Amino acid sequence: MVKPGSTARVEAADVIEILDALDAAGVALWLDGGWGVDALLGEETRTHQDVDLVVELKDAPTMRSILATQGFALIEGSPESNFVLRDGRGREVDVHPVRFDEAGNGIYRMEDGGDWSYAAAGFDGRGSIAGRAVSCLTAEMQMVGHAGGYAPHETDFHDMRLLHQRFGTALLGPYAEADRPTG
Repeated sequence: MVKPGSTARVEAADVIEILDALDAAGVALWLDGGWGVDALLGEETRTHQDVDLVVELKDAPTMRSILATQGFALIEGSPESNFVLRDGRGREVDVHPVRFDEAGNGIYRMEDGGDWSYAAAGFDGRGSIAGRAVSCLTAEMQMVGHAGGYAPHETDFHDMRLLHQRFGTALLGPYAEADRPTG
């Protein structure tokens, strides 16, 4: 989703730079959103305005500290829920912190105070960006996450159609509408 004020594209090299810095600090994370889809597909299929990451809540302060050294600062949200970081170049990182329950499900505290659950199996996604192996949410978890809670953009339709075409992921919610454009 394009955030107000975001003008920069986030390129593959930017994502790798961010992931390398966080990996070096021992922060486990999973790509979500557009870059998560492109990682699953193993190719960049569109331009990206941000990179969406799921991170364990306990690692959110370390993540913010590491990314602060690269010029990223909090521009919206709160570390207990969704928050967005932006650097001086306009690159954005949209973070969804989760706490894991005893079954391995990632519990995400939504902005309205309610909890939403990422299924444990949803963290098993593997993909690549510009040849670098990455952890990401599975195609099924991506679809579930995109199927409700907000009005999808054309980029969301693009991403979900590709997951359906490549992996046979069932189209859910607004993506299941038969009369939706395919181009």
